[in-house]
Amino acid sequence: MATGQDTLWEKFLQPLFGLMVDREELKELSDSINWDQECDRIASADLVYPEYYLSQNFHGITGGYLTSGAAVTYDPVTQYALPPNETWNREAVIKAVTGNPSKIIDLGCGTGSTTMLLKQAFPSAEVTGLDLSPQMLVMAEYKATQAGLDIQWLHGLAEATNLADGEFDLVTASLLFHETPVKIARSILEEAYRLLSPGGQIIILDGHQKTLRQTTWLTEIFEEPYINDYAAGSLDAWLGAAGFHEVRTEDIWWTNQLSGGVKSVIV
Repeated sequence: MATGQDTLWEKFLQPLFGLMVDREELKELSDSINWDQECDRIASADLVYPEYYLSQNFHGITGGYLTSGAAVTYDPVTQYALPPNETWNREAVIKAVTGNPSKIIDLGCGTGSTTMLLKQAFPSAEVTGLDLSPQMLVMAEYKATQAGLDIQWLHGLAEATNLADGEFDLVTASLLFHETPVKIARSILEEAYRLLSPGGQIIILDGHQKTLRQTTWLTEIFEEPYINDYAAGSLDAWLGAAGFHEVRTEDIWWTNQLSGGVKSVIV
């Protein structure tokens, strides 16, 4: 794992966020979970972590997302890092869904915030959340259980899920692509296309690429190793190259964008 940088995040913002969250409450939550046992239960024994994931810190956290600390602190920090409101941003995904999907997969689901909104919006659907971090999945499962939601959680690679062709009619991803190398991001889109049934829909919530091109300092603040390459690209172009039709992107405030497309009925 790469050594953490002496970033503006570490100097100023991390202490600031520390004042906004209840550290004692987070400690009590973390202590209530047997992390080794739960991670062993949920983790895929044959999964090999890719170098792009192991070699980087994310958000100033040594060890990245493969730590219980990342899983416990992700939600309280993200609520301040997604202006003007985290839930409002994530609900844009739900509003963009057309039809009534029966099988949904949320790639890079993290602690399951969007996954849970999807299950609440489509209670009769089979909803799956997939992530590369067992710690994040443990937290996602904990949250879903507390909310009484029946969701399947899978430990796996978004770019190589090993799930069946055409198994889903909705694929979503929230805040995933800016945290992967461009090559991996494009592989995830190809995998999403494979997973979708004809006529199926993909919806992606992520950082606003045009805005991020003008704010390269965010890389230094939040220690986002791949965000500049993400910003330099075009999700619309990547979606088109993966085979999607009806591709479009809309602004979600000035910080985020919602992109999507449809798998052709004729494949």
